[in-house]
Amino acid sequence: MLSLVLSTLILYIMVIFAVRLMGKKQLSELQPSELVTTIIISNIVTISLEESNVPLMAGIVPILLIVSMDVIITGVNLKSNAMRKITTGTPRVIISNGAIDQNALRNLRYTIDDIMESMREAAIFNVADIQYAIVENTGKISFLEKTKAAESGKIADPQTVIIKDGKIEKNSFELSGWDENRLNMLLNEKRLSLKDVFLLTAEKEGEYNLIERQT
Repeated sequence: MLSLVLSTLILYIMVIFAVRLMGKKQLSELQPSELVTTIIISNIVTISLEESNVPLMAGIVPILLIVSMDVIITGVNLKSNAMRKITTGTPRVIISNGAIDQNALRNLRYTIDDIMESMREAAIFNVADIQYAIVENTGKISFLEKTKAAESGKIADPQTVIIKDGKIEKNSFELSGWDENRLNMLLNEKRLSLKDVFLLTAEKEGEYNLIERQT
């Protein structure tokens, strides 16, 4: 009995350490790789507690290994846009000006019931009232209602990410209406290079938001 209590306390501390190391506060904030890590850790703890003949280290070592892998993947994601897209995906617009992009829904394997449920949770009951709906990497759907867009003074396309972590995003020029010359003019005006830009978002009307990389 004492052995079970000690094992439970040690594993409890290990799981808290693992979750803190992952740095997430809520399950809904977890990226796919982090969600998998959480599920695997919970299964390891369950087996370690239920099987009295399993050594304690047989639970601790896999937890440390899995969390280490998660930290490594997170570090790689910070350096590589391609890896980040593979492991976390990219946000997708599924509704634009009240029109549902059915191809995007099929690619995401979302049903109309999924959309309607998310709309009700956001207190929206008519698709025609939606200016934009975007599926985030976590699977959550973000909505912009037409009334709220109008209250801001204008109805415009969402800003497109042009530069992220010092690298130009693929297809950003096509989506934003910008081109390489326009981007170079802005960088020259600000006396910045690509690597100096942490984030640049812009819209077709010309408005942009530029955040420099901190040194």
